[in-house]
Amino acid sequence: MSSTTSSFPERIELVGEGLVLRDWTEADTSAMPELFDHPDIAYWTPIVSPFDDAAARARLERARQLRAEGTAVLLAITVDGGAPLGEVMLRRSPEGTEIGYAVGPAHRGQGLAARAVRVMADHAFEQLGVERVILELEAENAASVAVATKAGFSLLDVPLIEGAEKGRPYALQTWGLNRP
Repeated sequence: MSSTTSSFPERIELVGEGLVLRDWTEADTSAMPELFDHPDIAYWTPIVSPFDDAAARARLERARQLRAEGTAVLLAITVDGGAPLGEVMLRRSPEGTEIGYAVGPAHRGQGLAARAVRVMADHAFEQLGVERVILELEAENAASVAVATKAGFSLLDVPLIEGAEKGRPYALQTWGLNRP
């Protein structure tokens, strides 16, 4: 099965590693600014900054659009299906099946990102039939390098992905995890 031709289901809930990864809802938009309006997230991710209520509504709409297009799935990271603590994303791109993540500042240090990445990777392997998932991150982002390592990813020997976003240049390393 080609990972670029199948669509994503209308609803997704993934359970594992003490987490419930679930679809974002309208009720979650009030929690999103607390999670995403932070200097670290503004610097290291493409998430808009400042992140306010309007940005939350736009993100929810964009998540639904990307899912409908079969391009990406954005899920809230929770421990029980309730309050969102962060986000994990699975995106199909020419470079491969990529996972991204962001955890709200108040919820860091609990291993949420690494656990969410492993659950999402398992989903990609088992349900989507992909052979490898990747993370694209900056070497200077020590927290993301730690997540990649904890989640079992290895740095791949591929060229850096260079560009600019939000007025600053970046060089992304590609980390990979192969189907077990």
